[in-house]
Amino acid sequence: MTTLLERLGRFAADSMHRPLPADVAASVPGRVLDILGICVRATEVDSTDAIRTFVQRQGGIGRCTAVGFASGMPVTTAAFVNGVLAHSLDYDDTHLPSILHPSASVVPAVLAAAEEYGSAPHDTMNAVAIGLELVVRLGMAGYDQASHQSEFFEHGWHATSMCGAIGAAGAVAALAQGTAEECAHAMAIACSMASGIIEANRTGGTVKRIHCGWAAQAAVTAAQLALAGLTGAPTALEGRFGFYGATLRDKWSPDPLLDGLGTEWNVADIFYKPYPANHFTHAGIDAAIALRSQGLRPEHVASATLGVATATVRTIGDPIDVKRTPPTGYAAQFSGPYTVAAALFGGGGLGLGLDDFTDTLANDPRRRELMKKITVVGDAACDAVYPYEFPAVLTVDTIDGRELHCAVMENRGGPRRPLSNAELRGKFEQNVDGLLKPDAAALVADVLTSAAPDVRVVMTHLASIESSES
Repeated sequence: MTTLLERLGRFAADSMHRPLPADVAASVPGRVLDILGICVRATEVDSTDAIRTFVQRQGGIGRCTAVGFASGMPVTTAAFVNGVLAHSLDYDDTHLPSILHPSASVVPAVLAAAEEYGSAPHDTMNAVAIGLELVVRLGMAGYDQASHQSEFFEHGWHATSMCGAIGAAGAVAALAQGTAEECAHAMAIACSMASGIIEANRTGGTVKRIHCGWAAQAAVTAAQLALAGLTGAPTALEGRFGFYGATLRDKWSPDPLLDGLGTEWNVADIFYKPYPANHFTHAGIDAAIALRSQGLRPEHVASATLGVATATVRTIGDPIDVKRTPPTGYAAQFSGPYTVAAALFGGGGLGLGLDDFTDTLANDPRRRELMKKITVVGDAACDAVYPYEFPAVLTVDTIDGRELHCAVMENRGGPRRPLSNAELRGKFEQNVDGLLKPDAAALVADVLTSAAPDVRVVMTHLASIESSES
């Protein structure tokens, strides 16, 4: 009997030698551009100092590039650093309804491996697409159609890093010209490395930022071990003590892993993030922006109710006292009250930008006063759409007695409201502004909008980062 990993391994190996569907091929360079822009900006994040110290103490030299590190480093280290950076701003893309972030693990792992192996540009982009497809399918296996909920979330697991490690391992093995069997073993080995819990989403801590770094490092490590001859359990996914049994018990299905595998792709439908905050907050941001465009200002608000899918309240509205008083800009990214307040004050970027999520603004008395007036509740209309979208209904009672209402049922950045190429490039340029020289930024953007960008050319221009204060 053929196991799940044998089927997935065959898909990974075969897809390296087949043309991608046109929409998938067109989508991949933009995914890489988006992640690398985020990595550049994340070099400024305070927790990156801890990563830099850690990496320097580990030592090691190599041919691979971590964004913002002038010296070459081993492939696993580069994958780790770039994976941490990719997920540090909560600005990386999301797949729905699996509710995971595919690119933040896959892109760092594949780019590091491409440098290590000297892979051709076309092969690199194929491997990214393979990894993204695998990660999405692995996540969808844990999506419960009846409850409209990711069982990974219900059990406290971070599907992003866990499925990211396994899917990216298959992609790296395929990029290294591994056989179907070696790709399967790479993923099987990664099943023993996949990890991550999501408690930090609720109560704070910066540990979540390393999850995609660990996933990318584990992916490269697992692939290299498989190519060296180490083997994993053939039933590492579906076995009694396999990945799904251990994490989700019987609350999973093999169908999403196999249905349409090789003929139907999910890559082009992954949602970009227009705002650097937890994706559950985005429709609320859009609603607040819309009301602001109609003349609403913070001083007009007597009270406000943000209605969202009930399952998301625990992330962006619970505990409400904490969400109304986020101590840091990072905590504010997971706060429904803060993101609505910030949008009502007016933000930068594509509507809200990274400069709207500073520690100073999170503690600003005017914003704190507005946040006290904002309640986050479950909404039946949002429940009916979730998690294929993360909708929001914002109702505001004004001090002069009016009731204002705005419902946003489709997320900006998704297939129904896609970001334009100009908006995607604008997001990249905002992320690298002041950190890359303008000519380098333009070159990277130009290269990454081509069908088959040369990773080595791109990474050369991302090794040295300037201070945005200089």
